[in-house]
Amino acid sequence: MLRSKTLIFVLLSCIIFSTCQPKTKQWFLKMEDIAFEEATQRPRNYNSKQGCNAPLSYAPDTSHLDHFPMRYIRVNMHYMNHTDSTKNFNEAEALSFTKRYLKSATNDLKKLTKPAIPPNNNLPALPKQYRYVLTPLPDDPNDTGVYCHYDDDLFFFVNKGRNRNNSKRAVIDKYAVQADSVLNIFVMPHHPDSVKSKSYSVSGTGIALQNNLKIAGIYESGNHAPWAYRGLLNHEIGHVLGLSHAWGYDGCDDTPVHSNCWNTSKIPPCDTMASNNVMDYNAHQRAWTPCQIGKIHRNLAKLSSRQRKLLVRTWCDLQVDKTVIIKDSITWEGAKDLEGHLVIENGGTLQINCRVSLPKGAKITVRPKGKLILVNAWLHNDCGDEWAGIEVQSAGKQKGQVIFKGQPIIDNSSVFIEGIEKFEQEHLIKKR
Repeated sequence: MLRSKTLIFVLLSCIIFSTCQPKTKQWFLKMEDIAFEEATQRPRNYNSKQGCNAPLSYAPDTSHLDHFPMRYIRVNMHYMNHTDSTKNFNEAEALSFTKRYLKSATNDLKKLTKPAIPPNNNLPALPKQYRYVLTPLPDDPNDTGVYCHYDDDLFFFVNKGRNRNNSKRAVIDKYAVQADSVLNIFVMPHHPDSVKSKSYSVSGTGIALQNNLKIAGIYESGNHAPWAYRGLLNHEIGHVLGLSHAWGYDGCDDTPVHSNCWNTSKIPPCDTMASNNVMDYNAHQRAWTPCQIGKIHRNLAKLSSRQRKLLVRTWCDLQVDKTVIIKDSITWEGAKDLEGHLVIENGGTLQINCRVSLPKGAKITVRPKGKLILVNAWLHNDCGDEWAGIEVQSAGKQKGQVIFKGQPIIDNSSVFIEGIEKFEQEHLIKKR
C-alpha cells in the first residue's frame, strides 16, 4: 500500500511540475522581435587597425577555443634534382622525408611556447589554430602531393653573387601544382659550384614568394633529420601567411625591436635579449606572440586574401558537433567562419561586430533568456549556399532578445524576417 501511494505521489509531482513549466516556443525572427539602437562604432571599417582589422581581435581565446576553429593549409612538396639523380632525395626518400618534416613542423605549432623576449614578459603562449595538410591532385588516385623533378637548368638555389636566383620564379612557374589553391614548397640544393666556394654558406635557408616557398640546404648538408629544419619551414610559411621578420618593427607591439641574437651568450645584448621567435633568425624558432597569431588568422579570415585561398574550406558543410554555444557575455571583434550551429543560451549574450559566415543549413538560436546583438555585423554563407536564419525562442514572459545597432547585413538566408522588403528600402538590411 505504501509503495502504491509513493508511486501516485511521484506521478502527481511530475504532472504538477510539467504543467508549471512554461512551454518553449520558437519561430524565425520577425520584424517586431528586433530592437533598434544607434551604433557608436563606424560601420565595418575593415581597413582600420581597430576592431575588425585588429590582429588581437583574431588571437585565440583559450577560455572559448571552440570560437576559433582549426584552419588547415594545403601544401605540396617538390624536390628539385639534377638529371644524374645525385643532388636530392629520390622518390621514396622524398615521400618519407616530407611526412616526417611536416609532422616535425606541426609539432611546434601544437606546442605552447612562451616568447623569450622582452625579459620577464607576461605574454601568454597561445595555441596556433592552423595546421598543414599534404594535398595531392584530387582527380589522381596515385598522386601523393610529393613530386621529384630532374632539371639541369632549374634544380639549384643560389642566394648570393651574380648568379643569384633565390627570388626568381622560373622553377615555380614550370612545376607548381594547383598553384591557385595550394602552397607549393620547393626543396632545392645549393648549386654545386657555390658549395665549393669557401665564402658561400651552405646552411638551411629559404624564401617566400607569395603562395610558394623555396627551401635550400637540407640534402647537401648531410643532416637529414627533419626536426633540424622545422623552424625554417614554419618561418617561411609565416611569411606566406603575412608575418614579417620580428627583429625590426613588424606591426606587432609584442615583438620588441632587438639585435637578432642567434642564441644566448654572456655578452650583451644576447645575455638577455636572445629570441626564440619563429620569425627571427635564432637556434630555436618555436614561439609566436599573440599579435603574430592574430595577424595570421586575420589574413586567413579576409575573403579576398591570397592566404585564404590556401585553406581547406571546412566552413561550407554543417557539422553539428561543431555547434558553438554561448553561455556568458561574449563580443566577437574579428570575422569568423563557423562550422556548426550557433546557440545563445539562457543567460548568454553575444555581440557580433564583424563578419560571420554560417554553413549551409546552420541556424542561430536565441534562447528565451539569451541576447544577440548585431553591431554593423554581416551574417552570410561564404560558399554560395543558404543558412537557415535566426530562431527566437520564448518561454512564458521570457523571450530571446535580438538587437540591431547601426546597419547589420543579413545575406544568404531566405528564411529570415517578415517585412524584409521594408527593411531593404530603409537600408537596414541589404541583400548582396
